[in-house]
Amino acid sequence: MAGLELLYHSVARDLASPQDALICFIHWELVRAGFKCLGVGDQALTDERKKELLPTGWNVNQELYTLRYHSDNDQKELLLKAITVDSSLIVNVMNCQSEQVVDLTVNVDDYISSDHLQQYDRVFKKEQELRSRIESTIVSPLLGTKQRAGGGPQRGKKPIRSATEAQPHTDTNPLFIPHRVPQRQSPWSDPMAPFATGGDDLDPFGDRRGGMIVDPLRSGIPNSGFDPSSGIPGQLPPGSVPPGARFDPFGPVGPGRSGPDPDHLPPPGYDDLFM
Repeated sequence: MAGLELLYHSVARDLASPQDALICFIHWELVRAGFKCLGVGDQALTDERKKELLPTGWNVNQELYTLRYHSDNDQKELLLKAITVDSSLIVNVMNCQSEQVVDLTVNVDDYISSDHLQQYDRVFKKEQELRSRIESTIVSPLLGTKQRAGGGPQRGKKPIRSATEAQPHTDTNPLFIPHRVPQRQSPWSDPMAPFATGGDDLDPFGDRRGGMIVDPLRSGIPNSGFDPSSGIPGQLPPGSVPPGARFDPFGPVGPGRSGPDPDHLPPPGYDDLFM
């Protein structure tokens, strides 16, 4: 990878662990993505300048690496912290403006040859896989880019609209009011509507359906065409029930209804043989 070899040779004499080589690799990936390193530590110094090289003292603490970066256009500032845990390196990068945090955990032995720290051509293993992991988990989320099949970041492209979609319809009268077409009401209210529950109980004359009261006349089951607003002979005169009102019949409706069955409500202990 162009530039990484020069960077590696500039710090080769300071490398003390495989984690140092991995930090060097991650650093160069951020440089390729358009960032420059400002320095070490959480706090900025007055004489800091953006550089592609690693700053002095970047690997003094072998347990915790802390580096700060600025984008070339000065719109983004990153804070990188890497923690060594056994044979793994946990890398956290935060966008200081949006406080977006991305992280990556790498098994150092899978990608770094600890026996060849001073030899650039032998120190890195599976470079393409390591680069792909860094770009997909760190670079792309922070820059809002998509990863190409070839391994490089690609900024998301806006969908291209056709000319007919981009231009409004000029032959449409803006003052035209479309005709109202009655829409068929669904049998039940939308279950995802948070305020639809109990709407019919609050507004019994509305067009909505469903509520706590079970209305046998609107339950969806075919009925005999009974209209309570026309009255019930012997029980309700015509007009007692407003048209369209929810009405629960309080008795059998229609002529020829049978009388009560004496066995429906037997007295207590009626089946006692000794009574």
